[in-house]
Amino acid sequence: MHIAIYSRGFVKEDLPIIQLLLDELAREEMETVIYQPFCESLAPYIRFSKTPDTFCCADDLHGKADILVSLGGDGTLLDTVCYVRDTNVPVLGINFGRLGFLASIGKEAINAAVQALKERTYVVDRRALLHLDSNIGLFGDVPYALNDFTIHKKDTSAMIKIHTYLNGEFLNTYWSDGLIVATPTGSTGYSLSCGGPVVFPDAGSFVITPVAPHNLNVRPVIVPDNHVISFEVEGRSDQFLCTLDSRMEIIDNTVQLAIKKEDFKISLLRLDDSNFLHTLRNKLLWGIDTRNRLK
Repeated sequence: MHIAIYSRGFVKEDLPIIQLLLDELAREEMETVIYQPFCESLAPYIRFSKTPDTFCCADDLHGKADILVSLGGDGTLLDTVCYVRDTNVPVLGINFGRLGFLASIGKEAINAAVQALKERTYVVDRRALLHLDSNIGLFGDVPYALNDFTIHKKDTSAMIKIHTYLNGEFLNTYWSDGLIVATPTGSTGYSLSCGGPVVFPDAGSFVITPVAPHNLNVRPVIVPDNHVISFEVEGRSDQFLCTLDSRMEIIDNTVQLAIKKEDFKISLLRLDDSNFLHTLRNKLLWGIDTRNRLK
C-alpha cells in the first residue's frame, strides 16, 4: 500500500507523533510519499527508515498513492482536494488542529489508524463537492470546493448587494458583508459561525447563508443541490473577494458566477467507531448538561 502524507507544517510538540506515524507505516511495510515542503521541513528532526518519495502537485501523485493522510486541522484537509481531485484517492484526516470536524482522528489514535489502513477496516464517506462556473476561468483547474463558496466585500469597504438566483429565477438580494454557499460538509464551518444550520453529510443540499445581513428578516435557506445558484454583485467598491474553501480570488462586478453540484465526490475515511453524530456531540459539546448524567 502506498500512503501519501500532506501537511502545511508542524510545531515541535507534534514531532513525536509524526515520528510514530512514519515508524508505524514503515513497520507495516507501507510505502510513503510526502509533500515536498513538509518533508524538507521535517528532515532535521525526523528519522526516515529510507529516503521518502515526495510530491508537489496533483500530477506527482498520479498512480503513486492509494490513500492520502492529512496531518493538521480541517483547513489542511481541505487543501487535499487540490491534490486528489477526481482520482477517488481517499483522504484520512488526523487532527493536529483545534476543532476538527473533517480531520476527526485524534493524535492518540495513530496506532489504531495505521492498523485500520493495514486491515482496511475503515469506513468510507463519500462527500459532495460544489463547482464554480465563471466567465473568466477562476481558480484554474480546481474550480470546486468541499466546504463552501463565498462572495465577500473587500477589506473595510461598505456592504455589498448580492442578487441571487435559483435556476435563473430571482431568490433575493442580500445587502450584507457577504454570502456563503456551503455543502453539507461545509455546514459545520463558516456557515455555522454565521448562524447557518447543521446539515447531515448525505442530505443532498446546499446552504445559502448571508454574512452580517442588513435585512434583519433574512435567514439562511437550504436548497436542493440539483439547483444552479447564480449571482450578480454590486457595491461601492470596484472589487470583491471570491473564495473556494481556503483559496481566494479578487473579482469585479463584471464577473459572472454560478454554483452547481460537482460531477464527482471526494472520499473521506474514518475509523469504524466514529460517525457524524459522534463528531457533533464531541466537537460541539452536545449532551454535556449535567442533568444528562443524573440517574
